[in-house]
Amino acid sequence: MQRFTYPLAMLLLMPIFAANTSAQEKGTEKISGTWILESGELGGKKLPQEFISSVSLIISGTSYSTKVGTLSDKGNLKFYPDSKPKGMDIIGIEGPNQGKTFPAIYEFSGNILMICYDLEGKKKPDSFKSTPGSQTFLAIYKREKK
Repeated sequence: MQRFTYPLAMLLLMPIFAANTSAQEKGTEKISGTWILESGELGGKKLPQEFISSVSLIISGTSYSTKVGTLSDKGNLKFYPDSKPKGMDIIGIEGPNQGKTFPAIYEFSGNILMICYDLEGKKKPDSFKSTPGSQTFLAIYKREKK
């Protein structure tokens, strides 16, 4: 009787794993690609154009890489597409954010991707705004034209 326990347990758990995978896939289907920062605010202040024009973001499934000038950063993304607003965790694995996790919210429409990050790493922002004195980074990206 015990030899059937493992296969039975796997059959019961497979829908849970499948649901989790499809939720991750839902978050990455359309936003994979190269994104250029169009505008940004940090702590309620608009970022200078010279900084904005130096930022690019590449999303590939559940991985990301970003460049700010000559600095690069790479990591993983964990999506929460069913939360309101949609959420994600940005998990640094290489570069200046290695070992850090930044909770964020995102909204995607056409060729525009808006992400609001908590750079303190404490909690997912409630809305798409960066308030004075906060470490909230609001970024609006535009898909790079090929």
